[in-house]
Amino acid sequence: MVEIRRHLHRHPELSNEERETQAYLRGVLEAEGFEVVRDAAGHGLVVDIVGEGEPSGRKVAIRADIDALPIEEASGVAFASVRPGVMHACGHDAHAAMAVGAALLLRNRRSEFGGTARIIFQPAEEAEPLGGRRVVAEGLLDDVDAAIGIHVDPYAPTRTVCVGSGPYTLACDTFDIAVLGRSAHAARPADGVDAIAVACSMVSELQKIVSREIDPFDPLVVSVTAIKAGGAYNVVADRAALRGTIRYGHQATREHAWARLRAILAGLAAAHRADVEIDIHEGEPPVVNDAGMAGLVIESVTRQFGPDALVHAPGWTAADDFGFYSERVPSVYFRLGIRNEAEGSVHPLHHPAFRVDEAAMPMGAATLCDVAQRFLARS
Repeated sequence: MVEIRRHLHRHPELSNEERETQAYLRGVLEAEGFEVVRDAAGHGLVVDIVGEGEPSGRKVAIRADIDALPIEEASGVAFASVRPGVMHACGHDAHAAMAVGAALLLRNRRSEFGGTARIIFQPAEEAEPLGGRRVVAEGLLDDVDAAIGIHVDPYAPTRTVCVGSGPYTLACDTFDIAVLGRSAHAARPADGVDAIAVACSMVSELQKIVSREIDPFDPLVVSVTAIKAGGAYNVVADRAALRGTIRYGHQATREHAWARLRAILAGLAAAHRADVEIDIHEGEPPVVNDAGMAGLVIESVTRQFGPDALVHAPGWTAADDFGFYSERVPSVYFRLGIRNEAEGSVHPLHHPAFRVDEAAMPMGAATLCDVAQRFLARS
């Protein structure tokens, strides 16, 4: 698993560009004796492992994402990315390696379970078009009874597992905003409409949707993550572009946020004599953990590693397109602790210095395997 993870880390690929990653993983699986490795969801792969034990008539999916992020690496590891501006800063390289480990364990234990374990190496978790949506569209979950997902967690102590039932990540929509002003000489701003000034007021006012319009116990995060405008020292900008995300836990909250974002932006544009174009894109739904599936993780971790290995941590405000899986079948998404100061595994996800404590990976693979076995053993 370490060898696989380090190769993927050294050769990261962005969402929907994972051609070499797909080819490498196919080679690894075929070298390990898997004869049927199918393409899936563009640059993904699927492997089915059929049990030889007492038939259960069940099928469970294990999902691992494989794409990287547009981040310049500064981790200092010897196997750092060779691709400028691209980095596995979210641990998807470790997820893929652990899924290979789980596949090998399950194949070696075929006589101990009936039913089928489907391993899905999914591309494009980080950016549209999302791979999870395509997995569903291609029918890869149509004959599946449950799904299991894993994510490394740099906030939890290494070699622990965090899991819970109910909502476990937020949904995430994205928006693009174009502010249309009027150019003027910087010495005479009154002759124009300053798109930058309008955009700044928009960034400030959008935060009030969360702080002044939503119950504090109702999760909502509105973030403006990029702004582009202007170019010359002496010209008032006539256009500004903003983009960001809306993360929510409930559909009613989402509808309120969409409506208020449009109303606030339109009102601010009018107040500043500008125009505005607003484009909101529907993203992934929230991940919701099935109580029964979460119970299997708790049983598995407790039996294999003891009760102290379980951390009853709350869900994340981050989003994950595993939500498309949990929307279709009973699912569980658990987090594998990797925080280890001695290994430098202390930085948050999506940080240029992000590291993974590789010593935690066997625990992740063993848990994926054991939870799948436990599910398949129940008729």
